[in-house]
Amino acid sequence: MPAAQPLPILCFPDPRLHTVARPVAAVDERIRLLVDRMFATMYEANGIGLAATQVDVHERLVVIDVSEERNQPMVLINPEIEWASPEKRKGEEGCLSVPGIYDGVERSIAVRVRALDTAGQSRTVEAEGMLAVCIQHEMDHLLGKVFVEYLSPLKRDRIKSKLLKAQREAQRA
Repeated sequence: MPAAQPLPILCFPDPRLHTVARPVAAVDERIRLLVDRMFATMYEANGIGLAATQVDVHERLVVIDVSEERNQPMVLINPEIEWASPEKRKGEEGCLSVPGIYDGVERSIAVRVRALDTAGQSRTVEAEGMLAVCIQHEMDHLLGKVFVEYLSPLKRDRIKSKLLKAQREAQRA
């Protein structure tokens, strides 16, 4: 079987990143192919998580692999946070849709999420640390929210200007 083809990643401030994703209606072959292509996209871009919104598919689907070896792929279809720890921590975050930008975002240090897997089976994931942060970050994408929206308007505007300038320069090249 040939390797899945990576998909183009939308870059901030693309307005499509603000689309709220709808639930996946059926976990079928189309969704499993999308999952394969999303993993190919995420691994090629050296990311640890990718939401379908970032590849211009507005359905509630997230792929994650926070392992060093890149051998612990996790798929969350129609994820819902059941519980988030009241204790929060601010940590550096980056995003494949906001290339080269890293900044501090406050997140719950642990979460419990219910989601479907690629077989359509419901499962519960309890996560803490990097995995908990990644899940919250990717689920924000499903709500049409990009991590830079947690930053001050001044920082956000600077990032927007920098990325738009880089996109214009890339188009000229």
